[in-house]
Amino acid sequence: MKILFAEDDPVSHRLIEASLARWGHEVIATRNGKEAWEAYQSQDEPLVAILDWMMPVMDGLEVCRRIRGIEPAHPVYIIFLTGKDQTDDLVEGFDAGANDYLKKPFNEQELRARVQVGVKMVNLQSQLAERILQLEASQTENHMLKGLIPICSYCKAIRDDKDYWEQMETFISDRSPVQFSHSICPTCLDAVLKEELGDKS
Repeated sequence: MKILFAEDDPVSHRLIEASLARWGHEVIATRNGKEAWEAYQSQDEPLVAILDWMMPVMDGLEVCRRIRGIEPAHPVYIIFLTGKDQTDDLVEGFDAGANDYLKKPFNEQELRARVQVGVKMVNLQSQLAERILQLEASQTENHMLKGLIPICSYCKAIRDDKDYWEQMETFISDRSPVQFSHSICPTCLDAVLKEELGDKS
């Protein structure tokens, strides 16, 4: 998964970059809030962001607020790295839009666990959004089938919303999971048999 991180401390920077790469993620590494914000705008929407709270030029809190101030196609899971541990500070971070935080100095395994939670949440959100789109499409199709359908009284073709005429089977199959099995009803069977017998006689 594509992960953006911003950390100005050289040691922590190297550790985070190497760890994320080792865990199989695509890493966008920046060293201050301004670089992080610019990278976020220029990249294809990283889905997880790890932001140091205290950074030069622009702090992580401001980056978080700016990300939450726009409406990306996919929500970003934001993790703060911070030495702050006062309740008021943490509340401020969550109010700015953070999803989680990791207290400095952090343990590499704890970082991995927090990132895994973020990746899992992003994947669940993506699956949910896809499911919602499928349900909306299904509701639209069902609505079309429940409405008034113009049908030819002779050949039984159906006129669609683009004024094209389609065979009934095609029209229904394209708009629902219905599958057709072909048979012949007793009335038609009698008519066909009478016609064939009449032709032979």
